[in-house]
Amino acid sequence: MRHVDFSPLYRSTVGFDRLFTMLDSLGQPEQAQTYPPYNIERTGENTYRITMAVAGFDETELSIEARAHVLTVKGEKADEAAGDSEYLYRGIAKRAFERRFQLADHVEVQTASLKNGLLHIELLRNIPEAMKPRRIAIAAEAVATPKTIEAKVTETEPASVN
Repeated sequence: MRHVDFSPLYRSTVGFDRLFTMLDSLGQPEQAQTYPPYNIERTGENTYRITMAVAGFDETELSIEARAHVLTVKGEKADEAAGDSEYLYRGIAKRAFERRFQLADHVEVQTASLKNGLLHIELLRNIPEAMKPRRIAIAAEAVATPKTIEAKVTETEPASVN
């Protein structure tokens, strides 16, 4: 993948530094995470849901933390006591993970639930009233009545007809 130079955009935008940093980091393969798989859905105008497949983990082995526009989900599997069984093939992931999501301004975590191996995290974009767009009324100035210029016609001038 080619590197995209965002420097021309830095000259004409204000406040988008974090966005460009995130886009720069997407192109770096060493930061690519593949486990656990997840979906991000838009469930309403201002609501979102992150769904992560965390089969084999229970509520006590997962932690969710939101801090400074970053949502972090961690999973640490407790070590199972070595029993009499011996695995011939182990396909169910048991490894610990940490997945980070960048949250936009005014996005808050509402709830989290775990059901059937899927962790659902509900998010809400709560824009303060001061930040919402508002309609500005345009006041029309009072228009003065047009002045009529009256001219007196004198009868001494002959009317010319063309």
